[in-house]
Amino acid sequence: MQKITTHLWFDSQAEDAVELYTSVFGDSRVTRVQRYGAVGPGPEGTVMTINFELAGQEFIALNGGPEFPFTEAISLYVDCASQQEVDELWARLSAGGQEGPCGWLKDRFGLSWQIVPRVLTDLLSDQDPAASGRVMKAMLGMGKLDIQALREAHAG
Repeated sequence: MQKITTHLWFDSQAEDAVELYTSVFGDSRVTRVQRYGAVGPGPEGTVMTINFELAGQEFIALNGGPEFPFTEAISLYVDCASQQEVDELWARLSAGGQEGPCGWLKDRFGLSWQIVPRVLTDLLSDQDPAASGRVMKAMLGMGKLDIQALREAHAG
């Protein structure tokens, strides 16, 4: 097990969420499922926690009840190599959820994701403030990020 593992608190949808997430990312799998026993606090036999990996990164999902819903204060950042990857992840993760600005979305479970093309970091880091400023302005006007439009903004 890795030293630090992201722990995600769901009301009662951890199993459905993990099924979606492991279907979206390659090199993903469920590694352990723990169920509530007779003592509870959840109904006996239902999923308490699910350990899983997404692209080799370990996570734990908990069915902990409605007390602590997700907020934008935590998000999962996904580095994408191509527009095709951005498009596919955006479509699959935003289905039933909510599209947001600047590459952000919420999935149907309320978890926030940042779907970001790798090239964006290079474009925003350009030493020419006019070029990086045009990229920032273009990005701020987008929902799903568009690599070609970002490159065009960079070029002026």
